[in-house]
Amino acid sequence: MPRSFARRHLLGAVAALGGAAALAPLAGPAHAAAGTAATGPADGAWPAGFPLPDGFRPEGITIGRAPYAHLGSLANGDVYRAALATGRGGVVVRGGGADHPTVGLKIDRWGRLLFLCGGMSREIRVADARSGAYVRTFTVGSDGTMVNDVVLTRDAAWFTDSYRPQLYRLPLDRYGAPGDAVATVPLSGEWVQGGDFTANGIARTPDGRALLVVNTVVDGGSLMRVDPRIGAARRVPLGDLRIPRGDGLLLLGRDLYVVQQTLEQVDVVRLDDAGTRGTPVARITDPRFRIPTTAAAWGDRIYLPNARFDVEPTPQTAYDVVAVRRV
Repeated sequence: MPRSFARRHLLGAVAALGGAAALAPLAGPAHAAAGTAATGPADGAWPAGFPLPDGFRPEGITIGRAPYAHLGSLANGDVYRAALATGRGGVVVRGGGADHPTVGLKIDRWGRLLFLCGGMSREIRVADARSGAYVRTFTVGSDGTMVNDVVLTRDAAWFTDSYRPQLYRLPLDRYGAPGDAVATVPLSGEWVQGGDFTANGIARTPDGRALLVVNTVVDGGSLMRVDPRIGAARRVPLGDLRIPRGDGLLLLGRDLYVVQQTLEQVDVVRLDDAGTRGTPVARITDPRFRIPTTAAAWGDRIYLPNARFDVEPTPQTAYDVVAVRRV
């Protein structure tokens, strides 16, 4: 019998952080706050958040070259598009039902294709962002595979598997069109696969030569740098920061935003160019956070969907997206 996705992804109960919305610079070995600042969006003309359809169950978010957010549904695999200027939107890609969720997703740099992670369905799907039609669908891995998150590089789409020590590579041509086959890249080196949920979010290094993957097991929750040619992984030192609830990763320049899900915080790490070492520089909290999972950026804002994994989902459960200020 399949286990509840929400329970599996929760990875333990953690109390929500209270207090006023704050961006705390981190200083010293203990990461003591050196001060706080409001993190609300700077431009009051656009909404600081917007609702999603009741029962939608968001997890992933992506924003491309235009001010529209695309979000995937764990409930039925739909993809919802919302205008950041108004918060209004609608479903643009129809999902395949409860057994075909959409977890992580990314839109390409041209705004043409959506790359969708199918979770426990083991599916990788590519959809036309305009028509909503599916361009490619692949089934990967083996029983127990969970296709969780995706990042796009110059020549490939890379996907994590939360229950198997491997990544999936879908090649892209010079125009961004996907290939006809997905390659499996085993993870090795310092990668440790736990007995349960292990890999989560994925991003590229600032120099674009390697991948960064959240590992919830290594050293109490770590960031791993993966050589995409051979799958060799090495832990990225982050001072005394641990990311046991690390979920979505968002790279902006050399700043990596790590969404810490049930901790209800976003840790910001400044990386070296190769992504071999990072320094925690800030922590974003907000009383509107209700287990945010992933992040996407537009202008000086970071947008995060509240997955609400701490409640039993129903068709009437309310969900939303909140915006905070970029570091």
